[in-house]
Amino acid sequence: MLYDCIIIGGGPAGTAAAVYAARKKLKTLFLTDSFGGQSSVSDDIQNWIGDHHISGFDLAKKFEAHVRSFTDTVDVHTAELARQVSTVASTDAGRQCDFEVTTDKGTYRGKTLILATGARRRKLGIPGESEFEGKGVAYCSTCDAPIFSGKKVAVIGGGNAGLETVQDLFPYAAEIYLLEYSGALKGDQKTQEEITQNPKLKRVILNAEALAVLGEKFVTGIRYKDRLTGEEHDLAVQGVFVEVGSVPNSELVKNLVELDARGQIIVDAKHGTTSHAGIFAAGDVTDDPYKQNNISAGDAIKALLAAYAYLLQRAKQSPAEKSA
Repeated sequence: MLYDCIIIGGGPAGTAAAVYAARKKLKTLFLTDSFGGQSSVSDDIQNWIGDHHISGFDLAKKFEAHVRSFTDTVDVHTAELARQVSTVASTDAGRQCDFEVTTDKGTYRGKTLILATGARRRKLGIPGESEFEGKGVAYCSTCDAPIFSGKKVAVIGGGNAGLETVQDLFPYAAEIYLLEYSGALKGDQKTQEEITQNPKLKRVILNAEALAVLGEKFVTGIRYKDRLTGEEHDLAVQGVFVEVGSVPNSELVKNLVELDARGQIIVDAKHGTTSHAGIFAAGDVTDDPYKQNNISAGDAIKALLAAYAYLLQRAKQSPAEKSA
C-alpha cells in the first residue's frame, strides 16, 4: 500500500498531525513506540490547554484514544520502531519521489513523511554518571522520586524539567539542592517562585558545572566547580537527578534533510517544511526554540496542512477524491 502520509512519533506533535490527516481524509500510517512523548512521565502537567491539571499518563491515553478513533483513514502501529527512511522512485510518473520507512516489523511506503520523533534526555557525560545509574543517578522523577524518601538529593539543571523534578521530590526527599550551569534559572517564573518557597529546597547553586558523581556502591555526592571562582566543591547527597536538556531524535533523516549544529531538523516555521520536498517535521526534533507541548501540536498541524497542499500539487486533485 502507498500511504498519502506516514507520521512517525506519538507525542503531541504526532498526535495532532494524525488528527488533521484524518480530517483531510488522507490514508495515513501512524508509527510510534508509545503514546505521550517526553511528557508521559510528568506527574502534573498544568499548561496543556483545556486542562488545569493532567498527568502525563492520562494525556497519553487521550492522545491514543483520539488517534484510534479514526480507524477508517489512519492505520495505527504501536510498539514499532522506525529504523530507516529512504527515498524511492515515485509510483506517479514524472512526480516527486516516495518515501520508504523500514521498522523492526516491516517496510512501508508513503508520498509524504512527517517527523514528530521528539527528543531524548541528554546525559552529563561525567565520571560516575553511568556507573551509578540506577544506584542513585536518575533521569525520571515521576518514576524514581519515591526511592529517595528521607534522602538528600541534587537536581542538575535549572530549566522547566529541573524545576518540575524539584517539585516531584518535595513529598519524598529530606533536602534538595538545585544546580544550574548558568547564572540564572531558566524555568517558568511561576514555578521558580513555588519551589523557592518550600523549605526542602535548601540551596539554588548557580554557575555550577557538574564534574563527577561520587560514590562507592551507591551515590554519596556530586562534585561541581564554581564557574566564577574556579573552586571545586563536594556536595553530600544520596541521589542525583539529571535534567540538562535533550537530544533530538533526528537520526532517521540525517542523510536526507538539513540539520543544525545540535542535530535538530531545520524547518520553515510557517509550514514545517524541511530541505527535502515531501518531508515535514514538528515538535522537539526541530530547531523551533520553544519546546512546549502546545507549540509542538500547533506546528504539527501546520506541517500536516502543508503536506496536504503538497499532495494536492503533486496529484492535481484531492487525495481523498483519488482514493474514492
